[in-house]
Order: sequence, then structure tokens, then C-alpha cells
Amino acid sequence: MKKKTAIVTDSNSGITQAQAKELGVFVLPMPFFINEEVFYEDISLTQEEFYKKLAEDADISTSQPSPGEVMDLWDKVLEEYEEIVHIPMSSGLSKSCETATMLAKDYDGKVHVVDNQRISVTQRQSVMDALKLAEQGSTGAKIKEILEKVKLEASIYITLETLKYLKKGGRITPAAAAIGTVLNIKPVLQIQGEKLDAYAKVRGRAQGRKTMLDAVRKDLEGRFSAVPVEKMHFAIAYSGARNEEVEDWIAEVRAAFPQAVIDFVDPLSLSVSCHIGAGALAVTVSTPLEQ
Repeated sequence: MKKKTAIVTDSNSGITQAQAKELGVFVLPMPFFINEEVFYEDISLTQEEFYKKLAEDADISTSQPSPGEVMDLWDKVLEEYEEIVHIPMSSGLSKSCETATMLAKDYDGKVHVVDNQRISVTQRQSVMDALKLAEQGSTGAKIKEILEKVKLEASIYITLETLKYLKKGGRITPAAAAIGTVLNIKPVLQIQGEKLDAYAKVRGRAQGRKTMLDAVRKDLEGRFSAVPVEKMHFAIAYSGARNEEVEDWIAEVRAAFPQAVIDFVDPLSLSVSCHIGAGALAVTVSTPLEQ
């Protein structure tokens, strides 16, 4: 007899293949082109290898899984399960959601693609929420409906170590990057829904960290004021190695929000990291399903 509802996501969620097995979910590896050769996140490309290539100024571009790769995974999963809830990265950051939605039309309502506009640790939170709903007996259609309803109930704030990759990706001009480097300007970026956007420009790392904490505080007192802080989902993310600075940042978030529970500390997804480089720090908050 088949199991009921499977949860499928992609490696932008930060869920590794090993963690996927533990959780009982399925993770589609994202492809990257490095010097025109294709690599798959967490299959033929480790975090360490990725940052080594980035430091060597390799030509790196992100891609989306091919329709064949998506359908092969779905077909395999449907041998065991009656239906699938598929949670890809934000439709504002990639066409993979649009592609999956189109492919799902051939699956007679057995595949429910969730356009919940999240990435990295907030996408992981959506997977955890979907798992919980599936365990409680919700149908795939119901899980999709709930996740899309709460999709914007999350914030990610990121401060960068370098402006190099924003310049490389054409997100800021070379002149702005040069001035920013001289003045030690660190942009604070935000992801709320679709895009990676500028939030603030500050001088130095300490100011960047303070700005992120202030932004979270503002969210907790404003957008999320109906939810007690201890019930909110907090997570911390970083790019590159988990070093002393990352540990300091975890301690700083804990000190700023002593009543908060930090659900997980994860490397940022490589799809985000290739635009911002190593040394980034991030904090995220999202609302719980039950308030």
C-alpha cells in the first residue's frame, strides 16, 4: 500500500541529501555551471569546492533542474506515494517554479507545486511545515493552500563581507563598489517574498549586524506583533565556513532575543551565495503555522 503525501524540495532549501533521508523528504539538487562544466549541489559539488572555485574567480552561473530531472524524481517518488507537495525556490528568483507548475499539469492532480516565494532557511521552514501538515493528515492540495497563504510571513536579512559579487552580477556599478570598498560600506540585503533587495547601507560589520537585529525587532513589533516572540521561527545563515564570526553572530542574536528559539543554523543556499560571496551573515524570522 502506498504512503499518502511526499514532500519534495530543491537544494536551495539548504537541506542536504543526508538530512533529507533523516527527515523523510526528497531534495532535487540544483545544477551550477562552473567554467562551462555542470555540477550538482551536494552531489558533485560540496560547499567547500564551491567557495574554492568562487575565490579562484571561476565563471559560475546558476541553472534550474531540467524537466527530465524533475519528472524522473517525481515518477520515482510516486511509486511509493499517492501524491507530492513540491516546494521549489522562490518564483521571483528562478524559473524552476514556473517549469514545475507546467510539468505538474501532466500528473492528474498528483503533484501540487507550492509557489511560496522562499529560499534558503525560510524555504527549509516551509518544508518542515509541510511535513508537519502531512503527518497531521492534510492533503497535498490543503498543504499547498496553507503554505501559499503564509508565504510572505517571513523575512531574511543578510549583511555582506564583500561588494565584489554584486558588482560582478551587475547589481551595483563598478564605481559604487570601489567607493563602497574604500569607505567600508556593507550593504544589508533583505528577502521578503520575491527578490533579493537592498535594505540599508552601513559602515562596517558591527553596524551591519546591529541593523539586521533592529530590522528583526521592527518586524516583531510590527508585521508579526500578533505572534509571541517565543513562538516565532528564528534561523541563522551564513556563507562560507562556519567560523568564529558565525558563532559570535549566533551569540549576538541570542542575546538580542533571549526568549527566541533558534530552529537551525545553516549555510546559505549556493544560489544566493554565488551573488554575494563568502563571509555573509543572515538572520531570518517566520511565523509558525499555529498562532
